[in-house]
Parts: sequence; C-alpha cells; structure tokens
Amino acid sequence: MDKVTHFEIPAEDKAASKEFYADVFGWQIMDVPVQMDGGTGSYTVATTVATDPTSQLPTEPGAINGAIRDRQGGITAPVIVISVGSVDEHLKKVTAAGGSVVEGKREITGMGYYAYVTDPAGNVIGLWQDAAGG
Repeated sequence: MDKVTHFEIPAEDKAASKEFYADVFGWQIMDVPVQMDGGTGSYTVATTVATDPTSQLPTEPGAINGAIRDRQGGITAPVIVISVGSVDEHLKKVTAAGGSVVEGKREITGMGYYAYVTDPAGNVIGLWQDAAGG
C-alpha cells in the first residue's frame, strides 16, 4: 500500500506564507537548494515534526513534513504527496484509472523523482519515488 508521506502548500507570496505557518503553527521553514533536471533551484521545506538528522524522516510514527511551493500551472491548492515504487508505473496506472498527468516525471538530483497527476475528480496528487528506486 502506497502512503502519504509529504504535503505541499502553493503560495503566490511565499514570504508571507512562510511567516504565517511559522508564526501560527510553529513550523520550521527553510529554503534548501536542489538540483532539478540539470538546473539549480530551491525548495521551501516546512518541518512540522521532529526529524531524524541523518534520514530527515519524521521521528513520530504517522507524522509527515511538507513544503511551501510557488503557485503555478496546475498546482493551485494544497497537494498530498504519495510515495510510490515507480513514478513511471504509477503515471500509467493513473491514466488507466481515469486520472491525468499534470506534470510528468522530473528528477531532483540525488534525492528522487516526482510528478503531479489528477484523480478523476480533478484533485492534484503528487507522486514521489526515492532515488534508490531509480
């Protein structure tokens, strides 16, 4: 069974959203550099629960962390992200089951692969595959 492991909150004004979530909920918000499809960018991590310093995974069972991202394209509302064994395989499963691909498979160098899809109701869902899953 694939599980929800992350969330993303899109924002037009990331600075205001970062301040809001830090002030209201006490989340730790941090921009981290990432290599994406050959280019360099940043990703705004929202830490909502303590994490293991080595794995960066939450230490509480069932807890997840997330991110604040730019609101753009088809990503206009909060997104749950589901970890899968293969993004490629799940893109096929999504379209076969009546969903659609919003943003195809992309690589975050050294970390893994992601894509955005919709379910038949139009809800955007993120797919994540750890780099070890190739």
